[in-house]
Amino acid sequence: MPEYKDGSIKSIAGPLVIAKELEGCEMYEVVRVGDEGLMGETIRLDGDEAYIQVYEDTSGLQPGEKVVRTGEPLSVELGPGIIKNFYDGIQRPLLQIQEKAGDFITRGINVPGLDPEAKWEFTPTVEKGVEVMGGDILGTVPESKVITHKIMVPPGVSGKVTDIKQGSFTVNDTIAVLEKDGKEIPVIMKQKWPVRNDRPNQKKTDPNVPLLTGQRIYDTFFPIAKGGTAAIPGGFGTGKTVSQHQVARWADAQVVVYVGCGERGNEMTEVLDTFPEIDDPKTGFKLMERSTLIANTSNMPVAAREASIYTGVTIAEYYRDMGYDVAIMADSTSRWAEALREISGRLEEMPGEEGYPAYLATRLASFYERAGRVQTMGTEERYGSVSIIGAVSPPGGDLSEPVSQNTLRVVSSFWALDSTLADRRHFPAINWLRSYSLYLDFTKSWYDENATAEFRKLRNQAMVILQEESELAEIVQLIGPDALPERERLTLEVARMVREDFLQQHAFHKTDTFCPLEKQFQMLKTVMDFNQLAEEALNRGVGIEAISKLAIRDEISRMKYIDNTTFTDEHKALVGRMQEQFTSLGESA
Repeated sequence: MPEYKDGSIKSIAGPLVIAKELEGCEMYEVVRVGDEGLMGETIRLDGDEAYIQVYEDTSGLQPGEKVVRTGEPLSVELGPGIIKNFYDGIQRPLLQIQEKAGDFITRGINVPGLDPEAKWEFTPTVEKGVEVMGGDILGTVPESKVITHKIMVPPGVSGKVTDIKQGSFTVNDTIAVLEKDGKEIPVIMKQKWPVRNDRPNQKKTDPNVPLLTGQRIYDTFFPIAKGGTAAIPGGFGTGKTVSQHQVARWADAQVVVYVGCGERGNEMTEVLDTFPEIDDPKTGFKLMERSTLIANTSNMPVAAREASIYTGVTIAEYYRDMGYDVAIMADSTSRWAEALREISGRLEEMPGEEGYPAYLATRLASFYERAGRVQTMGTEERYGSVSIIGAVSPPGGDLSEPVSQNTLRVVSSFWALDSTLADRRHFPAINWLRSYSLYLDFTKSWYDENATAEFRKLRNQAMVILQEESELAEIVQLIGPDALPERERLTLEVARMVREDFLQQHAFHKTDTFCPLEKQFQMLKTVMDFNQLAEEALNRGVGIEAISKLAIRDEISRMKYIDNTTFTDEHKALVGRMQEQFTSLGESA
């Protein structure tokens, strides 16, 4: 490693340090600041002066203290040991820091992202003499009870396998040797990758497979595709964190990366405490067996928030390259944007709207662009995906502010949380009239083949009813529902059934917390069948009062709590009783 001439601190402004005499320093190079060696990253160069955002508390730093170049960009270590780990924003494992420094993170502490002493059982999957290229799988490691870690040839490396081993090795041990042009290339289990650079892939494919979440409002009304992007904006108390927890727990993804970006300490503490205890229904083990957490709280230095976002998405891309479907939860991108605003202000840049930097939209777009379903590198045809679900915390729930608006432009699923719904205890508090999904057309063929072609038709019918209810709401407030024609009163009644019996979902109920796609279809079909039977009854002269008093109404409201394993049989009986009650209603009319 080449030696570089040390610079020194010229001035300090919060998390921004200006260093002088740093000749040859490059953009986004990691430097060590001060006598304690605080980690920082250069974000502007002006001659031999470097502007550095420091990822640790700068209290006590003084002008004149040394600044040391490393010659490397901000990178993460990728290899066995990421799953089940807790990291801070710059991939320092929190449990190892606690063992080394106690309950508080010591400034300047340097702990590797992967334990260099831990041994992993490596089993080769290729033989000597085989030609391999970047992305090819050399062997496997059982990283957790449910995740098999695939050791890949690093991107840009290729050659003939001249030696490959089997047994227990650390991440720094050589497990294979490649030969190219007469040169030997040792391969270890660990890779290092700059967090600001996308990992390469062969091509991106259309996002035509939905990422099923078991949440009715998402899967039925506003789906997200594997490799897609979604935003959950909402004010305080509207349910952003619980919504992301539900998606993390139930989404049809093999690996979950949860990034707490500038969230309150008590929220991140809850995540760190509860995730290891959550049972994973897919595998029967704990959810942490396929998750990794990156914790960056609001009282940590703001600059580290930006690093945490990039650290999380780089880890997600690494597991995508193995062929896994990865879901990354970013909570919340608003705190990240606040960090950009803070640093931009320290740099005395021309501010944009509401003080945010003019490049806010570009940074948001470049982050969400790293989502996608791709054909990975390597000779074997393999597909993986990264789906990004980002929470947005607009001040006062105002979705017209810059972060929400710029996020709205780049994501394809917009799940708008509504404080009015949250106040009425309607959860998930997703406003069905303000939300949208651009994946409806992309995933239509999948739904037609794997669910039924009627699914989307029912969804559209329900949306029409909800929109009609919204149009009638003002009239109802003025004259009351009893003054409306009976057909419009039926619309209000069915809309209430869609809202309360279908869209509302109890995250903490043992059955209703997850709703399989088949059950979602049958539930919505039941409500729409009720609407059709009720319209036929109105045509026969039956009054809306008699329809609303049918006993089947209560049964429909309780069907969400029917056990998922027995739902199909019980649902058939429920539909039979509904038809009987409407038939008898017609006879008595």
